[in-house]
Amino acid sequence: MSRVIVIGGGASGMMAVIAAKKNGNDVTLLEKNEKLGKKLFITGKGRCNLTNASDINSHMNNLMSNPKFMYSAFNAFDSDDIISLIEESGVKTKVERGNRVFPKSDKSSDVIKALKKQLDSLGVSVVLNYEVKDITKDDEFKINDEYTCDSLIIATGGLSYKSTGSTGDGYKWARQFNHKTTKTYPSLVPFNIQEGYCKELQGLSLKNVNLKLLKDDKTLYEDLGEMIFTHFGVSGPLVLSASSFVADKMEDGYKISIDLKPALDEATLDKRILRDFDKYKNKNFNNSLNDLLPKKLIPIIIRLSGIDEYKKVNEITKEERQRLVGLIKNLEFNIESLRGYDEAIITKGGIDVKEINPKTMESKIVPGLYFVGEVLDLDSLTGGYNLQLAWSTGFVAGNSIY
Repeated sequence: MSRVIVIGGGASGMMAVIAAKKNGNDVTLLEKNEKLGKKLFITGKGRCNLTNASDINSHMNNLMSNPKFMYSAFNAFDSDDIISLIEESGVKTKVERGNRVFPKSDKSSDVIKALKKQLDSLGVSVVLNYEVKDITKDDEFKINDEYTCDSLIIATGGLSYKSTGSTGDGYKWARQFNHKTTKTYPSLVPFNIQEGYCKELQGLSLKNVNLKLLKDDKTLYEDLGEMIFTHFGVSGPLVLSASSFVADKMEDGYKISIDLKPALDEATLDKRILRDFDKYKNKNFNNSLNDLLPKKLIPIIIRLSGIDEYKKVNEITKEERQRLVGLIKNLEFNIESLRGYDEAIITKGGIDVKEINPKTMESKIVPGLYFVGEVLDLDSLTGGYNLQLAWSTGFVAGNSIY
């Protein structure tokens, strides 16, 4: 039996505690916030997209950094395992589009309750409102000259959502123990957009659109899904995933292209527009697009098309119509910059995984020291993949200590 301390009561930290305690260890969890799972509470817009119900290959393919490192951890504890653990604790789950898994209640608080139920049943010592200021090691680890342990698991998260207590402490302690850290960036984060008229679309949500991320006209990312316009630019699932391909390379030349009607090719869309024009043949152009586009988008499309808004529909030329088709199939916006850590779901970069044992999450430099979750240089796309990183790394760390 080892004396284990886990610093950080988020997803990876709670999982590490559960696994270490089930191995018969004496485990203490130290959390700086007034409650556990503060970041978990706001994930998935408060619904908690707790994992993705897909196979290990899918999880590996959605990893943006160091995918090979996670092979052992995903095999040791996968999406089926976390779903079983949550359901054993009385919380039913459901699978939605894209294999995203949520609690049936749509309440992230129920997932946190399920994990706390596990902690309570195991008799784990949880210390809240506790800030770790100092860690030293001789024969054992000492925290704030108050707690000692044989094994220390650092699960403090990255730099995203600082309001939840993520302040980068884990990086500082890693460097203190001679670990390298890679440069960090906000990721899964909205875009600031250059075009001023983007503000006019604030609040407009688009579903079933195709979004491409382009750099000098080369496609870096493409997917079908949802997005939303904001006062600063764009956000939503498609945009957040696209940001993972920009995070460490942000410079001029990045733009997004939105296909507003991906189910229709250009010829079919042209026929559709002709039908609408026939229906509204005596109307002005600005009154002919209500069946085709969201109301908020129509003035922007008209302006960008270069067609006089008061022109009669039956006077619009084939060339003008082709321009309209091209615009609907390829509405472009130039990316000015990424939003900051306060709006980033995760941190890209972190503790260099070359110095971590992938089968145990133990430091190769300091025996008995473990790092789990977002503090590591690991990040995935949206859809429950990042939380699975937390569950899997937390499990293998706790499970490897005896």
